[in-house]
Amino acid sequence: MTYALIAVGFSLVFGILRLVNFSHGSMYAFGAMIALFFVGMHVNVWLAILLSIIITGVAGVVIDKMALAPLRKKKSIPIAGLITTIGVSHIIQNLLTIWFGSQTRPFPSLVELGMVDLFGTRIDARQIMVFVVSLILMGILTLVINRSKVGLAMRAVEQNPKAASLMGIDVNFVISFTFFLAGVSAAIAGGLIASTYNLVFPMMGFMAGLKGFSAAVLGGIGSLHGSIVGGLVVGVSEAMAVVFFGSAFRDSMAFVILVLVLIIRPTGIFGKKAILKV
Repeated sequence: MTYALIAVGFSLVFGILRLVNFSHGSMYAFGAMIALFFVGMHVNVWLAILLSIIITGVAGVVIDKMALAPLRKKKSIPIAGLITTIGVSHIIQNLLTIWFGSQTRPFPSLVELGMVDLFGTRIDARQIMVFVVSLILMGILTLVINRSKVGLAMRAVEQNPKAASLMGIDVNFVISFTFFLAGVSAAIAGGLIASTYNLVFPMMGFMAGLKGFSAAVLGGIGSLHGSIVGGLVVGVSEAMAVVFFGSAFRDSMAFVILVLVLIIRPTGIFGKKAILKV
């Protein structure tokens, strides 16, 4: 479900701008490190994560306005935006390393629930909490996209930005709101994982971002429910790889799945082929 939350950020931005935002993994680490900063100031861990969510969402908007909006105004080629997000990702990682250091730091748990017996298996209750919280947040996000006015505007911009603008929709606001939601989803994922495993470090978003991207592609990038399915498939596949092949194969599973999906079904499980009228 954590991969699913990260994948949602990729899908949101790609759905609106047709852009793969490779800075999203770094935003995941940014959210966790900002939460740690507030915890270090003796702020309650719940409030620290809430403040991190807001700040990370605003940071997503700032990144768009400073790095990507100028490219859109100049109508630059799509690859320019992708390369820019890679550069932004490295800038964020290096800034986090400068500010917080490269070492791994402890992070407090949101709750101490102990172990739970589930179908004969002992599971950390914090992991169940992560699953439930992520599922609830996914449901809220789906309702926002499908049932609210801003969600309707987002779907309109996704289909045709020019037509949406002619109908009175503020396209720039919709894009900013999308980047805010993407930042929020990354910060929530970062905070949940940090509190579950009780550690954070500046480079924690690199591999998580790549796996989240793999989950987004698997489910059909641009599809929210596809992100959920993709995240679950990638996560379960990693666990199965550890059981049958050993921990050395864990990180490779996401990329094996990504390659297979691109060969067999490039649009992903729920993706659709785009029809472009010329």
